[in-house]
Amino acid sequence: MPQHHHDHTAAAVAPPGRRRLARHCRGITEARWFALTVFGVILANAALLGAETYSGVVDEWHRSLRLAEHLCLAAFTVEILLRMAAHADRPRDFWKDPWNVFDLAVVLCAFLPVVRENTTVLRLLRLARVLRTARFLPQLRVVLVAVARSLPGTLGFLLVGALLLYVYAMVGWVFFGHHDPEHYGSIGRAVLTLFLLMMLDGIGDAVHAGLEISRWSLLYYASYVLLASFVLVNVLIGVVLNSLDEAKDTDEDGNPSGARRAAAEPEGRHLLLRRIEAARRALDDLERDLARTAGTAPPPSGERERVVPGAERRT
Repeated sequence: MPQHHHDHTAAAVAPPGRRRLARHCRGITEARWFALTVFGVILANAALLGAETYSGVVDEWHRSLRLAEHLCLAAFTVEILLRMAAHADRPRDFWKDPWNVFDLAVVLCAFLPVVRENTTVLRLLRLARVLRTARFLPQLRVVLVAVARSLPGTLGFLLVGALLLYVYAMVGWVFFGHHDPEHYGSIGRAVLTLFLLMMLDGIGDAVHAGLEISRWSLLYYASYVLLASFVLVNVLIGVVLNSLDEAKDTDEDGNPSGARRAAAEPEGRHLLLRRIEAARRALDDLERDLARTAGTAPPPSGERERVVPGAERRT
């Protein structure tokens, strides 16, 4: 049985009260004013987090800030309850949306005694609410999905980058360790120096210092900058861009390349209809030619119209 037919059947057997509740709450959660209100509360929560970093503001407005935090938590609680009630006729659909699960986890954790007693964890949890802006900003949601999809490729990039750093750090320790112990005195210092050079930070000073030791240092730094700053970074950009394209297709239709298939289906359908119509006209012309040759009249057009749809249905 198809999944959508199963969902409609489950909704049909739901009690009338639950269907009315789901329909009413769905009208609220899908309204534009509701999304704008929740988005405003998320921004207010982010502003409160920023204000709490100033000790003077906290000392003077401690009670007001705490009251505002409780109001934000109450607003988020009401929001998630409305979203759950909007799926009262089909509760399983609520858990199919990852954003619903994320929102519910963020709200429920705020009521746990262990979290409420730990100020650091509570602030990190409040910071997680800021990520909920992606629910109301499609472009930001696409970027987050792209970042998640690029993680496997990014891990490979990190492994190659770590290997490159280690090899060049060992070479730098061998050639520059005695002359420049501040930057290449150990493998750790050499890795840190080369990591900063990967961002081209201080590359000019490093090249001048290396030339005082040996002219071969120019080849060392040039090859490292070429591999680390250009090749590896461009590979990382390619991985992220490829993941961004996949995330756009997934966000548009819910599955990879769905938008392209959805755009191609109507075009293929119209092409098939045009071919069927051309075949019908060819059959009519052939039938008229045969009728003139045999000296008989062609069948009424109504009979042909009844026969062709039947044959089409059998096909």
